[in-house]
Amino acid sequence: MNSRQLAKTWPFPRYAAYQKAMRKIATAWFDEKGLPRHSRYSFILDKREHWPLNMILPEVAEYILRCKAECETAGKSFPLHKYLHHGLSSQAMAFNLVGPLIVRNDYRPLIDALDDVGVECGKGIHDAVFEFEDREVFNEDSGQPTSIDIALRDSGGRPVVFIESKLMEREFGGCSVLGKGDCSGENPLGDISRCYLHHIGRKYWMLAEKYGVAELAAGEGLCVLATYYQFFRELLFALEYGGIFVLLHDERSPVFHCEANGANRGLMPMLLKYVPEEYQSKVASLSIQRLSKHIAGSEKHQDWIGDFRKKYGIE
Repeated sequence: MNSRQLAKTWPFPRYAAYQKAMRKIATAWFDEKGLPRHSRYSFILDKREHWPLNMILPEVAEYILRCKAECETAGKSFPLHKYLHHGLSSQAMAFNLVGPLIVRNDYRPLIDALDDVGVECGKGIHDAVFEFEDREVFNEDSGQPTSIDIALRDSGGRPVVFIESKLMEREFGGCSVLGKGDCSGENPLGDISRCYLHHIGRKYWMLAEKYGVAELAAGEGLCVLATYYQFFRELLFALEYGGIFVLLHDERSPVFHCEANGANRGLMPMLLKYVPEEYQSKVASLSIQRLSKHIAGSEKHQDWIGDFRKKYGIE
């Protein structure tokens, strides 16, 4: 067989097919709502400032605007993504799925869904916030600090579960120093002074050493933080708080989890190899399908969860 024929025998799903299907679903939802679209891309709203139209519940959009205003007043950042008006924005998806739970102060569906994947919250979850940050963890004294999509807090206000949401992403974010051409991507372990970020005072490698991640990555020729910077940064952030790192993802995407012929592939199973065994219980994956099922099974969210499932094509 030639390469085209062999490609058809590949047992795992392909990202391009997933992307194509999701764009059609997003377009159909915008069509149904009669919303203004980008002249070339029917799955994106026409203007960035129209992102509230991408929210299923108006009260969630109002809540986000209020949070942003409060953060700005306090001198803190509340980063709204550049493509929040994109029908398949992961930030918009998180706002649409978890936002109503926050607004209505009903965390039971989320707690039950997390319990399904081994994250036992019990009565420990008091509230949740979007875009949680703490510059002191990594000594990020300038620029945009590490921002956690969703942080679940206990009654004392301390975050205990840190959630990163992904939808159409093809990867975890990489290191910007490498992306700008200022790093070769070589593993700096053995002499971390060669890392620019360490040189300017960031504590990424210090915490990687503290939690044993550096030891597992020591034998690599390439720097694991260069390509998978976001994963390790948020994992270490969660561990420093004594919390749990959770990936909220779409189980149809082959990027983060991909199963076929009894094999479990994807970024999460691969990256878990670089997490010391004693901390692997502090990492979990929760699909939007599982969470939306728990929400649908409750009695407080029937007015929007069906529209959420339609917007994202969840059967």
